[in-house]
Amino acid sequence: MNPNVHQLAGWLRESKVISVMTGAGVSTESGIPDFRSSRGLWTEDFSRTEVMSRSYYEKNPELFWKYFKEIFQTKLSMQHQPNKGHLFLKDLELAGKEVHVFTQNVDGLHQKAGSRSVYNMHGSIQTAACPKCAAAYDLTSIHEEDVPRCNARLESGSRCGSILKPDVVLFGDMVQHIEDIYHTVDRSDLLLVMGTSLEVYPVNQIPKDFRFRGNKRMVLINREPTMMDNLFDLVIHESIGEIARQLSVKLEL
Repeated sequence: MNPNVHQLAGWLRESKVISVMTGAGVSTESGIPDFRSSRGLWTEDFSRTEVMSRSYYEKNPELFWKYFKEIFQTKLSMQHQPNKGHLFLKDLELAGKEVHVFTQNVDGLHQKAGSRSVYNMHGSIQTAACPKCAAAYDLTSIHEEDVPRCNARLESGSRCGSILKPDVVLFGDMVQHIEDIYHTVDRSDLLLVMGTSLEVYPVNQIPKDFRFRGNKRMVLINREPTMMDNLFDLVIHESIGEIARQLSVKLEL
């Protein structure tokens, strides 16, 4: 057993309110690729950063959807299931902890696992909306056409027909729930960061801000070292699923 698990288990027992930040590393054990890791898809073609931008969607919405579906085909399949990491956070809730999950992932696996307080900081892959009339659409509608369009009826009786925008945060969009995470972490006993390299702004500033406020226990669980490891009170470089398993045993979840 990882020796730091004993320390973390003790802190979790003492904590009533827990804020959790999760990144792609939480979902890789469900078979979803980490786009930003050394083995991730983003290293294959740097132009994808441009393609997945708000400006590209607005200029080339049809081509945007072509590339969007190619890049996110794994997540759009929705065949993946929550893993031990997701289920551990749900089990903490069932054990009576107040757990708030702030995730950079768009796959919906935290909700699928049963966590009740989930904030999708980068949006969701499962829905889309019409930029003209704001009509909302689910994943089935996204799959119906290569380029999904709005079927809402306008006052004139004609079909809207606007090309939908996925409810994910694109490059150039504002990250969601930044104010919520600061408010929630302020009243939490523990900040647990899981499966993120902490390279993406502005989410990577959150641990730094809370470190300088002091008196906040902060723990990082990530397979690989990050440039912010020194900010944390406890750092564990190991599989999230394995650490979740060990913690579940220690906490009798």
